[in-house]
Amino acid sequence: MITERLGTELLFLDGGMGTLLQEKGMKPGELPETWNITHADEIIEIHKKYYEAGSDIVLTNTFGANALKFQDDTFPLEKIISTAVKNAKEASFRAVKGERDTYVALDIGPTGKLLKPMGDLAFETAYETFKEVAVLGEAAGADLIHIETMSDTYEVKAAVLAAKENTSLPVFVTLIFDERGKLLTGADVPSVVALLEGLRVDALGINCGLGPKQMIPILDQLLEYSSLPIIVKPNAGLPVQRDGETCYDVTPEEFAATMKEIVTKGAVVVGGCCGTTPNHIRCMIESVRGIPVVPVVSKNRTIVSSYGKHVELGTGSKIIGERINPTGKKKLKEALKNHQIDYLIKEGIAQEDAGAHILDVNVGLPDIDEPSVMKEVIQELQSVTSLPLQIDTVDVEAMESAMRIYNGKPMINSVSGKKESMNQIFPLVKKYGGVVVGLTLDESGIPDTAMGRLEIAKKILASAALYNIDKKDIVIDVLCMTISSEPKGAVTTLEALKLVRETLGVQTVLGVSNISFGLPNRPVINSNFYTMAMQQGLSVGIINPMSEDMMKSYYSYHALMSLDDNCENYIAHYANQTAAAPSVSSKTDSELTLQSIIEKGLKDEAGAVTQTLLESKDPLDIINQYLIPALDIVGKGFEKGTVFLPQLLMSAAAAKNAFAVIKDVIANSGAPAEHLDKVVLATVKGDIHDIGKNIVKVLLENYSFDVIDLGKDVPPELIVQTVLDQDVRLVGLSALMTTTVVSMEETIKQLRSAAPNCRVMVGGAVLNQDYADMIGADFYGKDAMQSVYYAQKFFQDNQSMITSDKEEQDI
Repeated sequence: MITERLGTELLFLDGGMGTLLQEKGMKPGELPETWNITHADEIIEIHKKYYEAGSDIVLTNTFGANALKFQDDTFPLEKIISTAVKNAKEASFRAVKGERDTYVALDIGPTGKLLKPMGDLAFETAYETFKEVAVLGEAAGADLIHIETMSDTYEVKAAVLAAKENTSLPVFVTLIFDERGKLLTGADVPSVVALLEGLRVDALGINCGLGPKQMIPILDQLLEYSSLPIIVKPNAGLPVQRDGETCYDVTPEEFAATMKEIVTKGAVVVGGCCGTTPNHIRCMIESVRGIPVVPVVSKNRTIVSSYGKHVELGTGSKIIGERINPTGKKKLKEALKNHQIDYLIKEGIAQEDAGAHILDVNVGLPDIDEPSVMKEVIQELQSVTSLPLQIDTVDVEAMESAMRIYNGKPMINSVSGKKESMNQIFPLVKKYGGVVVGLTLDESGIPDTAMGRLEIAKKILASAALYNIDKKDIVIDVLCMTISSEPKGAVTTLEALKLVRETLGVQTVLGVSNISFGLPNRPVINSNFYTMAMQQGLSVGIINPMSEDMMKSYYSYHALMSLDDNCENYIAHYANQTAAAPSVSSKTDSELTLQSIIEKGLKDEAGAVTQTLLESKDPLDIINQYLIPALDIVGKGFEKGTVFLPQLLMSAAAAKNAFAVIKDVIANSGAPAEHLDKVVLATVKGDIHDIGKNIVKVLLENYSFDVIDLGKDVPPELIVQTVLDQDVRLVGLSALMTTTVVSMEETIKQLRSAAPNCRVMVGGAVLNQDYADMIGADFYGKDAMQSVYYAQKFFQDNQSMITSDKEEQDI
């Protein structure tokens, strides 16, 4: 088994496939996976050269092989995958002849679609798509599954679950990060590591998008956070054109020199991606052969994550917002009963604005379908906030349904020292990953002494270990007993808190406000106890972050204990606040302006508030004073990396709802329809990955462009004809795969010939400014917002030229 060698010796992957297929004559727009059947000898020859170069693991030619791409019987998916595995095995036989152990990895790439709520692909549909491929791959004889080039944590979760739940094969995962160390959907390295370790993949790492030198900072982060073997598969630099051919600018020797540094740092599985050849792999292996393997070291880091943010427990104390919980909250109970999910969403946003790091989510009421509502609330919250969530329920079905669809590594509230509880919850944590709250109570109840609670904490940790759940993923709650009935409740809790933290070395959590139940003026007791608990080692407190008393305790404690550099957070929060500040901060519904609603992505609210504003404001004033400023703020945040793709798209969806209301009013008034500048968008021939194109479409439409979306796998002729028929002045082209960039170049050539006044903007993971210039594009958009800004400037400049020409004619 490859897992026996993993982490104990260097393992070598193969390199690129697409550019080699092009060299062998694959035409623009031709699907590489079909060559497994139509050109088996050429595929076998490429695999064979990699084995001869020294590769231990060769990936099947199945990167895009899935039911979303192959939907008819011309090339049956089963035949593509079985033939692909057969070709790789035949290549090994011819090259190695059994003289050393080699492995065939079933290559699984992304679907090319965004998952809901950002896109239109359901999580379970993605799961079933990956499941089919994984099952076919194992049946064909693959030795492991390599999931690669993933840019969305949600999609990678669907792929990993599909592989692990339906096969017995080891699972490797590599993702495509940008230079900032972020995925397309916003996740940073710690978030990705937390998710994949929780899902129990066998190795993780990075591939594509960057050259070997550019990957080093990301590798450093992977090594800092990951307790798993690390994979590194860089491109051979950046694509360039030489003598009309696409090639890459890092030579085999240069590639090998940097890969030597990468191995020395600690990567244990190495290979290449786009542009690398058997010669790159041969030089790499020769340069690193004999370098001692850096041992894989377990990292004792307690991390919860979402799609775009991680929270690490350990230094200082963190805040879990407690307000999405119906206990003692009449309005929230009514909202749940009436299925007013927006009320819960606004509670979440308000707590985030008030300083919460994690949001507790509890929807437990007797009269509702808790599994269904919990799942819906989790998904809706994750569509508007990047904060990690704590799934809080005693309903095991609700717990599992929420853990399955949660995008990230959640906190789980909770497990207790009761055998039944541990038998129910720990299997879920083992399967889906999570940081679980361990309550120090068992069949005998809550111990009266700190030592008794310590013993239950030990029992919880011991039971977790039987499921291979590390203590870093257990956060102990020593429980608060109200001092109104238990006079020594606080003393015992504080003693237990310190004892557990120092004896067991685990993180801790408390529901702080329980301490004052039944007493008047509870915030006074709560805030003082909160400070005392943090002093005794409280890692994270479940509190109301909208209580100014609690937040004063939080900020002042961290400033006093030198946990707030230069008192920056304290000053930022209190510098402009008067001494007579209110004890509870809140933001009423009336204070939520349309601009803030758009910025926060509240779709339903956007339409309703717009309707109200139209009673007193002109439609164009609403657009210019609220909608466009909100979109500009979100767009600039996206460019800076402070706003992530899900938030960008949800803001766009909210703006779309507002625009729809305005358009209806204008249409009903009889006013002439506004002229909209036309833009054609298309993913080029041979490429089915339309995520980037769809993002640009959403944003352009919100900035009042008339978008003609031709879809994916679009031939150049259709794009040209559409431009001519509809007198279009701007075209946007997208490509993800190296093999399809030639289709982009061909499209630009045909546009230049047939419509010389039409401008072309391009984007995609395999592109850069130099390459865009080489293929004749007018503009390269590094992200979606840059494309919007270019379109605005292009049409403004174009209009200015028209106006100037008209004025000259009038003169």
